Amino acid sequence: MEVLKEKVEEEEAAEREEAAERAERGEKAMWPMEVQKEESTVTQEMLRDLERKLSEIEVSIPEKPSTFTKDPIDVSKLPLSYQSNTLKEEHLLQVADNFSRQYSHLCPDRVPLFLHPLNECKVPKFVSTTIRPTLMPYPELYNWDTCAQFVSDFLSMVPLPDPLKPPPYLYSSATVLKLQKGNCFDFSTLLCSMLIGAGYDAYCVNGYGSQDLCLMDLTREVCPLTMKPKEAVQKEEKAPPKKYAIRPPRDLSSRFEQEQETKRQKAIQDEKEQRLRQEEERLMEEESAKTDPLYGLRVHSWVLVLSGKREVPESFFIDPFTARSYGKDDDHFLGIESLWNHKNYWVNMQDCWNCCKDLVFDLGDPVKWEYMLLDTSKPLLSLTEGDDSEMSEMNDEDDVENLGKEDEDESFDMPPAWVERIEISPEAFETRCPNGKKVIQYKRAKLEKWAPYVNTNGLVSRLTSYEDLECTKILEVKEWFQNREDMLELRHVNKITGLIIDSFKPGHPQALRVHSYTSMQPERDRVMEFYETARVDGLIKREETAKTMTEYYQGRPDFLSYRHVDFGPRVKKTALNSAESNPRPVVKITERFFRNPEKPADEDVAERVFMILDERIQLRYHCREDHITASKREFLRRTEVDSKGNKIIMTPDMCISFEVEPTEHTKKLLYQYEAMMKLKDEEKLSRHQAWESELEVLEILKLREEEEAAHALTISIYDTKRNEKSKEYREAMERVMHEEHLRQMEAQLDYLAPFLAQLPPGEKLTRWQAVRLKDECLSDFKQRLIDKANLIQARFEKETQELQKKQQWYQENQVTLTPEDEDLYLSYCSQAMFRIRILEQRLNRHKELAPLKYLALEEKLYKDPRLVEILKVFV
Repeated sequence: MEVLKEKVEEEEAAEREEAAERAERGEKAMWPMEVQKEESTVTQEMLRDLERKLSEIEVSIPEKPSTFTKDPIDVSKLPLSYQSNTLKEEHLLQVADNFSRQYSHLCPDRVPLFLHPLNECKVPKFVSTTIRPTLMPYPELYNWDTCAQFVSDFLSMVPLPDPLKPPPYLYSSATVLKLQKGNCFDFSTLLCSMLIGAGYDAYCVNGYGSQDLCLMDLTREVCPLTMKPKEAVQKEEKAPPKKYAIRPPRDLSSRFEQEQETKRQKAIQDEKEQRLRQEEERLMEEESAKTDPLYGLRVHSWVLVLSGKREVPESFFIDPFTARSYGKDDDHFLGIESLWNHKNYWVNMQDCWNCCKDLVFDLGDPVKWEYMLLDTSKPLLSLTEGDDSEMSEMNDEDDVENLGKEDEDESFDMPPAWVERIEISPEAFETRCPNGKKVIQYKRAKLEKWAPYVNTNGLVSRLTSYEDLECTKILEVKEWFQNREDMLELRHVNKITGLIIDSFKPGHPQALRVHSYTSMQPERDRVMEFYETARVDGLIKREETAKTMTEYYQGRPDFLSYRHVDFGPRVKKTALNSAESNPRPVVKITERFFRNPEKPADEDVAERVFMILDERIQLRYHCREDHITASKREFLRRTEVDSKGNKIIMTPDMCISFEVEPTEHTKKLLYQYEAMMKLKDEEKLSRHQAWESELEVLEILKLREEEEAAHALTISIYDTKRNEKSKEYREAMERVMHEEHLRQMEAQLDYLAPFLAQLPPGEKLTRWQAVRLKDECLSDFKQRLIDKANLIQARFEKETQELQKKQQWYQENQVTLTPEDEDLYLSYCSQAMFRIRILEQRLNRHKELAPLKYLALEEKLYKDPRLVEILKVFV
């Protein structure tokens, strides 16, 4: 009951609160009319004030942004050729406008020509004058492929403002290099300037391209670095069959089992290929469903290189975005409107219904290519036989001269390029990529590029290959390095097998060339290849596993070519890094040798096997050219003494031999005993060399770990910016030279220095000494002025006397002189008179300036701080 009472009381309290709120709302609604009118008046005034303030705010629609909107250009610092046109350029623009009007009238269905876009200063410039042929001072930029790769790496791609129209602006190549980005027309202009400067017949093209080409989309293209070069198949020359040849042993393996295994492997391969093919078809269907609505309308610019110059066998296209070359029949290039170089402009008059496959690039054919200026560098279309016969009938020289004059009047030379000189600093050439890094996405691959010294480990390029098109599962990674102290050049990592292959340039401390491994721990599977010319032992390759080690040699004086060592388990368990103190026991050593031409084949060992546990030594000798079998010999190696300490004597059963042509001396026990003793020493030497090979492997692994931890980079002595020692030394030398220069300048300007040197150092000048210094300085200067005048006068008199002697000689020999001698005489007289006049003018000028110089020196002496106080008191 108490709970019910509490609920009732709570409900009554809530009703009372709601009634109070309703009463308050009713009171507010019963305001007087005057208050409501006053409130509406205030509201109207506020609205009028708001409208007035909003009307004061004005906005202007900005112009359509140009290609470079984030990098304003200081126009005031640009040359005058950027800001205005010369009379010849104005004339060229008028010719271009006239050509454009005629073209629009004759071809009304064609798009307007790309003739004179605006430059950085919004001044119209003809496209041909924007190309400035330049040969770069770098040998790497002398071929077309390296030039295209540099432009592709150095610049960042900016899409066109309107994909259906050429850009309204075309900046100079110098500005594009400073901004380090541009559209396809900027790329093409820069690349064309470099190619023409390098001697290629290159042209900028205004045409239409595919969507992937215009947007630099390489996700459907295969990375060139992943494509393996086609190996040339060399046909092995079969030796002629011998009349008496040994039949090969019969193959006793089951042919049915081989066929079944082949079928099984083929089925697995077919299933894998079918799965990949289905995946490719599925992705192709998805891509084909996404058709480009602007196919055939996207504007693009690329570079055309015609055959002929620089030994180019066939004309081809270069996409400046990707630096890749394409044939003229490639499907990425859908049509051409026009093309130009630094001399002329051509309009394509051919039909592009079949893309660029049927286009003929004979620019001298006026039917296929309409030129704007009369260019004599391109040969005109060859005349037919009828036209040739008609031209042969025109023998009137006057008509020919008139035709020549008309052609000269109609021709118009292209003005020089208005672009500033294209320059690439060594720092920019080395940096290449914008901000030092660039990433390119390919089909199932991603390529990353860095500038040298950007990464502390020297990494300059990385290629990541993926298994799927979505690039989620990594197959392998290739990394390229530069400027490494350990000479590491390439690292290939297989993510599936875990195999790592390091390739080194010549110069590694251990002469490493290739190092293949899965782990840096010793006694694991690894392969080391070496530069044999840099090693004393001639080691080429070393293969190591947990229980074996195989070495290959070349160029050794002992003709050793192969050594294979089998190891056994250690006696006691130790750490792996204690191989030096407790090496693995050697079980068997197999060595092979090249043929030594100075020894007979029966005495030249081809292979020897040291079976250490069995205490046996097997020898196999080289086979003679006229034999089919080789000699063999096996020694049963025993201890030299028995258990009682008695010396064991050589017995015939300790040597088992097979000789093709046995001789008497080889059957003697003394010969066999000496051979066995020699083999024992060689066995010890081979075991020691195997132990040294193990230590060398440990040393190389330790060195590689230290190199990877430090990854120090080499800096050239000519790289003054990065070489700190060279930089400090250069700055110190510059500072010393600057101080020396200042001292020399002070010594030259100090006119009292020679006279003050006569006085004792540190002594204060007296009044009499100061007066004497002043008088001596003035008298010395006066004498110098007089001596200079005398010197000029002496030279004047010498020239005058020589001229008089020459004139006297001419008077005496005038009758017998040849015309050539007279010309030489007149030339000499002219030069002599010129020198005499110059000397006269110098003497007169010296006389005028000498008193003024004297007075100026006297004034300087009176103002000299060392004499001013004393002379002032004296005066």
